[in-house]
Amino acid sequence: MGLFDKLKQTVEDVPRAVPAASEQTTEVVFPKLPDTLEAFKALPQAQLSTPSDTAALTVLALCFYPENAELSLQMLGFLKGPQPLSAYEKQFIRDRFMGKDYVPRSYFTGAVPANDYTPAEPYTIKVSENPYSYSEQGYAKLYLQSGGADSPRAVQLRHAKDGKWYLWEQFLLADIRQPESADPWG
Repeated sequence: MGLFDKLKQTVEDVPRAVPAASEQTTEVVFPKLPDTLEAFKALPQAQLSTPSDTAALTVLALCFYPENAELSLQMLGFLKGPQPLSAYEKQFIRDRFMGKDYVPRSYFTGAVPANDYTPAEPYTIKVSENPYSYSEQGYAKLYLQSGGADSPRAVQLRHAKDGKWYLWEQFLLADIRQPESADPWG
């Protein structure tokens, strides 16, 4: 019997734990982007029937802010459902966009610092869940990966009695790596 044979035998005899639920990623695809609130509401994802759809629409709504802040806030208001955007949330969004219009674009597939966060078409957002995403009853916490960040960012959604998933809070506007064209050292 070798030095580690007994150890190996002991390890093999230990019953295996049930594997934890793995992460699941959903791709939400937008063949074309809406340009009005009505077109936004007409998207299939605007049924808000899944948390992933609402999370992806949050990114889409934030992308409009640099060009049309009012339209972006209307889209976010739609996603918030019965809870309107607070003055604090509006101010927070405004502050986060100071010179950083690329942050929401970074959540689309293919958008990275090297291409100034230009998304690939069709416009795709990957939304992930983990074993704890649904640990709080009536809520879901999903994660989106930015092409300019090392770790995913969270979006929390709330399930309402009408069966829809509404935006509760988002943590998508944290700083990321700047586009290469804006890097004075690049």
